[in-house]
Amino acid sequence: MEFGIFFELSVPRPFGPENEERVYANSLEQARLADELGFDSLWAVEHHFLEEYSHCSAPEVFLAACAAQTRRIRIGHGAVVCVPEMNHPIRVAERAAALDIISGGRLEFGTARSSTWTELGGFRADPELTKKTWDEYVRVLPKLWTEERFLYQGTCFSMPERAVLPKPLQKPHPPIWVTVTSPGTELDAADRGIGCLGVAAASYAEQERRTREYHRRIRQCEPIGAVNEKVTTLNFLYCHEDLDVAAATGGRMAGAFYLSNSQLLWTREAYPTRAYQSLGNLAPSSSERGGSPGDSRGMPEGIGIGDPKRLVDVVKRWEAIGVDGINFLLNTTEAIPQQEVLASLRLFAAEVMPQFRPR
Repeated sequence: MEFGIFFELSVPRPFGPENEERVYANSLEQARLADELGFDSLWAVEHHFLEEYSHCSAPEVFLAACAAQTRRIRIGHGAVVCVPEMNHPIRVAERAAALDIISGGRLEFGTARSSTWTELGGFRADPELTKKTWDEYVRVLPKLWTEERFLYQGTCFSMPERAVLPKPLQKPHPPIWVTVTSPGTELDAADRGIGCLGVAAASYAEQERRTREYHRRIRQCEPIGAVNEKVTTLNFLYCHEDLDVAAATGGRMAGAFYLSNSQLLWTREAYPTRAYQSLGNLAPSSSERGGSPGDSRGMPEGIGIGDPKRLVDVVKRWEAIGVDGINFLLNTTEAIPQQEVLASLRLFAAEVMPQFRPR
């Protein structure tokens, strides 16, 4: 089982240099500590215009800082939005290769197609085309990284013959992933031979179903490059010796996340389209479960909040259903003081992680 940390860079109001700088500085400190403690990877999303929820609009800059301040941990670009209006494929290939070089060959490369009209509409991108452009990106990027010179005539972009430089340090290229929010994306991943980067909470049963079908299907894949057949899931992490303290503090952080996430619900309806019928990363509405989106929910199954004993049991269950790794959100809008976040990381690394490492 591999363990990663996952950054949204969520910033509490009031926005301004002080709060923005504090979130970035705290996140970099968490990255350095995770590297020292033996976590396997760190990931940063790409989002635009999502107030409070995520101010990570330039993940390549944040990840370059992470790479420079760490030595061993894998650097996860989780994930680049494969929409031409946001990121030109050539620039994506160049930036990723440079990040792989700077990190000493530690890049994990995630892909996505965005999930809200707030973001797509801000760039005047058509939601109906994002699935097509994503497919074109993942097929072209390995060639941009591996072929000495490249010529291309496509749908979302074209280019005359050029040498796209630099080339990644990893050969043939960094592992490729796709973010999985709603059912069906794991099939797209399997058909192309790329990894499943889970970025939405799923129950044990749902994750087991997706994982089983993914592994069945990838055996018949037509790979777009080097095959990556790993499956990860996203979770919260707050570890404390006292189970009640863990539930209260971790629950406060999870509640802050659900509240900021629920405010994105309206973006699905602002531009109705067949391409975005279901956004799997949206919190259930208050009418579905009573109360408001930020209310305490207790501890749902599989959540990474608790004392070390509970977390060992939780991770064993995820491991048993075939998940290769868990990426943890450590904080949301600074709901937990930084020293408590760092203490949670240390305790998890000391008491939980050794249970899943070779002796």
